[in-house]
Amino acid sequence: METLVLVVHVLVAVVMIGLILLQQGKGAEAGASFGAGASGTVFGSAGSAGFLVKFTAALALVFFLTSLGLAVYAKKASVAAGALDVAPAAPAAPQPALPSLPTSPASSSGSMGLPVAPAGQ
Repeated sequence: METLVLVVHVLVAVVMIGLILLQQGKGAEAGASFGAGASGTVFGSAGSAGFLVKFTAALALVFFLTSLGLAVYAKKASVAAGALDVAPAAPAAPQPALPSLPTSPASSSGSMGLPVAPAGQ
């Protein structure tokens, strides 16, 4: 059932994107008011605005409901699986100490082991 809701959710999202891109903005109506051939369209002289807006609103409602349904499914799955129950980690084996580098007292090195230039240069 969850897979069906997820498929419907994705399809509704794709169709909504297409419908939103098909709709004209508020500024596009100025050309149609001067008789730019809008009466010859499929939806008549009123345009497709009413149909597209209502269909987009219906798809938005379906998208909202599928989102809510998927959230409920995810909540039930996380509670059933015990999302906060983490398996105990295996105890870590003690790590061997790194061998130290040999240092000679005659070397002139700084506090970080970097060579230091002789004084006076």
